Parts: sequence; C-alpha cells; structure tokens
Amino acid sequence: MSDDDQQKLIGLMKDMPIAMLTTYGPDGPHSIPMARQEVDPGAEMWFITARHTRHVEDLATSAAVSLTFSSSSAWVAMTGRAELVEDQAKLEELWNSFAEAWMPAGPEDPNAALLRVEVEHAEYWDTPGGRIASAISFAKAKLTGNTYDAEHGTVEPS
Repeated sequence: MSDDDQQKLIGLMKDMPIAMLTTYGPDGPHSIPMARQEVDPGAEMWFITARHTRHVEDLATSAAVSLTFSSSSAWVAMTGRAELVEDQAKLEELWNSFAEAWMPAGPEDPNAALLRVEVEHAEYWDTPGGRIASAISFAKAKLTGNTYDAEHGTVEPS
C-alpha cells in the first residue's frame, strides 16, 4: 500500500456518505444502506445503528463484512470485521440529524448503538474529471474496443 493510495481513498470517501453494508449471517449475505459517520485515516469506520436489527444479529455468526460506496465518478469496495460497540460518549460525539431521523429519541435511545468496522482491505476506482470524463471514457471504450479508463488502487491498512 502506498501513502498516495491511502490519501486518494480518504479523499474519495469524503463524497461518499452512504455505504452498502453486507453481513454474512445464517441466512446468507444481507445488504443494507448505512450512513458512515467519519472517515478515519487509520482503518476504522463508524456507523450508528439500531441494536435490534438483522445486520447486528448476523455479526454473531460472522464478524466479516463488506462495504461498498459510490459517487457519480468513483467507487470504493472494502472488507473488514465489524463489532457492536457500547460507548455512549462516542455515540454522542458522532450523533447527527441523519441518525435522529431514524432514531428520534436521540443518542439516549436504548436501541441506539455504534457499529465499528475495522477495514482489512480496500480498493477504489476513480475517473478523474468527473461525470464528463466518465462519459468520454465510456464512449471511447465503445468506439475503440479498448477498456474503460479508470484509476485503480488498493489499500491494506497495517
């Protein structure tokens, strides 16, 4: 992993607030959208969740999770291990109006909890130049038969 790839990944994530979180429970893979609360330059991601949910129950079977993010011109895929965290101070620190929409009782709601994901592997694909550059690259690929131009990197936090 290069520092450049890690910084690129962190930069891309700033425009990607919603992840598809996939858990691997007894009934197989299950994916749901989750709003990430912060992008840590290390290797952990935080989500506010309701405690009594299928994705939290799935963690009893396997802590392995996948996260995917996208914007109009970039994509990120991550794998890692998740755990439910009981930390009221951290919950209050991360609480925001988006979480409040799902749990109007606030961070004091007994069903409110934190999900911490320790990222083990991450990849990104970026089309510098945004939507217009993506459209040009798609058209070029179609006309020439060459592959789509995207910047790709891999990050494996230590």
